Amino acid sequence: MLKDGMYYSPEPVSTRPVVEKGEFPIAAVALDHGHIYGMCEGLCGAGANVKWVWDPDPKKRERFLKSFPEAKEARSEEEAISDPEVRFVAGAAVTSERCALGLRVMEAGKDYFTDKAPLTTLTQLDAAKKTAAATGRKYAVYYSERLHVETAVFAGQLIEQGAIGRVIQVLGLGPHRLSPSIRPDWFFLKEKYGGILCDIGSHQIEQILYYTGAKDADISYSRIANYNHPEYPELDDFGDASLVTDNGAAGYFRVDWFTPDGLQMWGDGRSVILGTEGFIEQRKYMNLGTNDGPGHLFLANGREETHYNVHGKVGYPFFGELILDCLNRTENAMTQEHAFKAAELCVKAQAQAQKL
Repeated sequence: MLKDGMYYSPEPVSTRPVVEKGEFPIAAVALDHGHIYGMCEGLCGAGANVKWVWDPDPKKRERFLKSFPEAKEARSEEEAISDPEVRFVAGAAVTSERCALGLRVMEAGKDYFTDKAPLTTLTQLDAAKKTAAATGRKYAVYYSERLHVETAVFAGQLIEQGAIGRVIQVLGLGPHRLSPSIRPDWFFLKEKYGGILCDIGSHQIEQILYYTGAKDADISYSRIANYNHPEYPELDDFGDASLVTDNGAAGYFRVDWFTPDGLQMWGDGRSVILGTEGFIEQRKYMNLGTNDGPGHLFLANGREETHYNVHGKVGYPFFGELILDCLNRTENAMTQEHAFKAAELCVKAQAQAQKL
């Protein structure tokens, strides 16, 4: 049972590494969010090894080294980033500082992998695009609710196989438990975390683009609120938005910090994907009222009505694909255009949101 999502990391799934041991050394820099663990575990499962770790806080470094004892403590960010053996830098900085770190990494000639949301302003987005283009380096993003969730991976495979025809609507629900006692101060400052639609909304917008096969979208409306946390006046505890993609599909999502304490998981994340020939429902992390664990996908189409339990069966191919993309300069894991477009839309949704 996992009560909060700050340090959530999916259970490792046995996968075949795509590189030999020692062939893909990486550095972990900026440990401000617990997603750095899932990021590095996914990469190491695909064959990477963490050579360096750096964060100004020695307690964060100490905690990280308990999970990745093979890593060495760098004396500075520069030491970790400048090592010529390091091909790739993973970071989970304060959200508003993720772009600046990425610029330093790319200018040092390394590929960058950041936690979501990858940035908080359109000015940062412009800088990231320009630096990625000028250096030829990658600015990859850990949109974990699709990339590190087996139902989400399987749903993409089913859609690619034509199981539900053309996708015409994606509905996403991304509730989270607030657990304020474990959250750092920056988490409650809008300038730092970017707002709820920029933050956890980025997962949902990325999935809408991916499952519909869209390159862009218009935001029909977006809304935010602080319904029940007056002690944190800059916190959005609720947000939702509606989008229309450039290929005519509809998208809607709701994100919130209202997971009740009685729920077995930090959030009952769900998705319903409607196609012209069927639909898919994902119950990503749990099946309500049961002890069935994560990984539930329901498919209905003209041939079948099926409940799939995919926990431990599908894996997370993104990480191996990303490593190979860095080595081969390809874009099979995720295109740079897609990663930046999702970031752009979540910033715009936040900026234009009606405050309820």
